[in-house]
Amino acid sequence: MTKVARKFLIRGEVQGVGYRFFAQRAAARHQVRGHVKNCADGSVEVVVEGAADEVEEFKKDLVTGPQWSRVDQVEEINLEPTGLYASFRIER
Repeated sequence: MTKVARKFLIRGEVQGVGYRFFAQRAAARHQVRGHVKNCADGSVEVVVEGAADEVEEFKKDLVTGPQWSRVDQVEEINLEPTGLYASFRIER
């Protein structure tokens, strides 16, 4: 199993619509670890580590977003896995 790490920057109508909680539930389904947080510019940042296939499936959920969101853009940045995440958490 190949471990990968990614940073996703999600832009659109993604704050105030439950996006972080949606991402947390999706992470649990796909058994990936990391964090999600709102950014000052109105975007949402997600850093995730896990099995390559699970990270890809998780990304599909991020692109869809929760019911009241509108995802306009998902920027994907490859990172080196650190193994430092014990869970997936919402950061303030």
